[in-house]
Amino acid sequence: MKLVFLFVSVFALQMATAQDYKFGKISKEELQETSDPEDPEANAAVLYRSQEIKFEYIESKGFVQKNDIHERIKIYNKEGFDQATKSIKLYNESNELEESLTGFKAYTYNLEGNKITEDKLKNDGIFEEETNKYWLTTKFTMPNIKEGCIIEYKYTIQSELIRIDDIEFQQEIPIRKLDFKMVTPEFYNYSKYPNLRAAYYPQLNDSYKEKTVSLSGEMQTSIEHAGGRREARSDFSRNDWKYSENITTANLDNIPAMKSETHVSNLDNYRAVMKMDLNYIQYPNQPRKDYSTNWERVTTTIYNSNDFGEQLKKSGYFSNDLSAAIAGATDPIEQTYNIFNFVKHKVKWNGLHGYYTDLGVRQAYKQGVGNVADINLILIAMLREAGLEANPVLISTKDNGVPLFPTRNGFNYVICAVNTAQGIILLDASDSFTSLNVIPVKALNWQGRLIRKDGSSDWINLSVQNPSKEIVSLNMKLNPDLSATGKVRNQYTDYSALDYRNTFENYSQDDLIKEIESENGNLQVSNIEVADMVVPIKPVLLSYEYQLDEALEEIGDNYYFSPLLFLKIKESPFKLQNRKYPIDLNFPTSRKYMVNIMLPEGFQVESLPENQKVQYNKTEGEFTYLVKENGSMLQLVITLDLNNTLILPANYQEFKKFFELLVSKQAEKIVLKKV
Repeated sequence: MKLVFLFVSVFALQMATAQDYKFGKISKEELQETSDPEDPEANAAVLYRSQEIKFEYIESKGFVQKNDIHERIKIYNKEGFDQATKSIKLYNESNELEESLTGFKAYTYNLEGNKITEDKLKNDGIFEEETNKYWLTTKFTMPNIKEGCIIEYKYTIQSELIRIDDIEFQQEIPIRKLDFKMVTPEFYNYSKYPNLRAAYYPQLNDSYKEKTVSLSGEMQTSIEHAGGRREARSDFSRNDWKYSENITTANLDNIPAMKSETHVSNLDNYRAVMKMDLNYIQYPNQPRKDYSTNWERVTTTIYNSNDFGEQLKKSGYFSNDLSAAIAGATDPIEQTYNIFNFVKHKVKWNGLHGYYTDLGVRQAYKQGVGNVADINLILIAMLREAGLEANPVLISTKDNGVPLFPTRNGFNYVICAVNTAQGIILLDASDSFTSLNVIPVKALNWQGRLIRKDGSSDWINLSVQNPSKEIVSLNMKLNPDLSATGKVRNQYTDYSALDYRNTFENYSQDDLIKEIESENGNLQVSNIEVADMVVPIKPVLLSYEYQLDEALEEIGDNYYFSPLLFLKIKESPFKLQNRKYPIDLNFPTSRKYMVNIMLPEGFQVESLPENQKVQYNKTEGEFTYLVKENGSMLQLVITLDLNNTLILPANYQEFKKFFELLVSKQAEKIVLKKV
């Protein structure tokens, strides 16, 4: 009897503590939870996520995709409040909605005393915005967000497209439990591509089952999007058809969070995600239609589009301006620069990416505004009209990820490549501060696909080969009152100049002074000057005078100071003990400090730091420190060259040690004493 009672008690306890994931079934235990058991530092956690993708047959429409999402999120603290704002992206070509949002509902739950309260998301918390002519975004922010609250929402995306969006199994916060199911009819054959670079690999299960559907009349299926026609029509004479459904499921627990690390170009590149690619369609009693493709077909399709290749054929709208832009220029590189500079000033970027034009080149030129494709296709057309060999280059920006298999979604950007006797010059006229072979950092993503005038294409390397330089001249006079006065001159070239211009574009002189002085409370900056800030073809030149009180530290009979003063690197940015993701430094850099120090009268050198050279992986990184005494003058040359822009996790410890050594070396003091 006692055994039966014990069994019943245990069973009752299990039932009482079993989690109910039905929508709205929130427990007090969930609301009382103060941290995630597996990841106590997490600011929020997904308590439950469910996703089911399926295709339902609808008379006259054919198979319609339905993507059901249900998510329950626990917010532990204020740092997790950003989880209360979400976005849902819908494909919407030319305002003819091909995807729709249905069954949307959302609530916020709080524990007030011993009572669970709920706040329903109302219409004033939901916003729609047209990202471009292809995409519509629904954004919502949950109401009454507090520390400890739970938000829950569910919706269905109904789509006429059979393209399946990327399936994500990992987020920036931990996921307690995830249920996934995808059911596709055998008529649609897909390949599944898991992200092999992800540190977390979900266990997926495949199965099949038979189903019967009534097929009649004509059926239309949307295949692709953004610039190409998508209909695949089939006539059916047979009413009932038995077919097989392909089923993929996953029931996952305690999925780790994607935790950000410094100098990662795009965390999504390492997310546990599965990409779906349509190979072919074969309806009953119909010939098979193949959609499996390669990069050559992808680029040919893009090039033949009205919103791409056809735009390059138009030229009459700029004829007079082109003649004026290249007047007097005979050298091809000079002509290239003049046309490039003209387009940058003529058409401004509207903030939209894309390799298809938004307004079309004529309208963008007329209105003086356009997306990336509008601007750079105008540039290419003008360069070609001038007799130069210019071609578009399709790119996936860093935030769009690395295109690993052939699909038009793999690209989201286009730039220009000009073939000259000196080599290929890359151009992007959508950014005010770009220059010849200096394109936005976001576009430096492995490789791009160059498309020639005849439609043929090849990959080209987007990696920067030559280092961008920062040259610093520091003149220093040490004074008997232990202060230092002098002048600093900085010169920034190429990508270092681009970075400086983008960072300080809207800074006044006072703003720049405050920025420099913020590094040291005893520093006073004056007579600051910036030259060629808005002339991207030239280096940026920055100069200023300074006074640093208490530059010398008196300890006993000796006086200590750092020869780089306020310019030294104070700490290494690479503090993690281990890394999961590569370090992306964007472009090679070369930093050189030339320091001239005048000693105060009545002082002499007691000791100097040793000259030293430190290398990372032979020549991939090099730090040199040279100091020389010349009477009452000291001269130092300190250099840091970083030639490899991608540091793999396997090499992280060595690179971390390299950076710690150079930071430590820069911190070493010169010691003086009074004569």
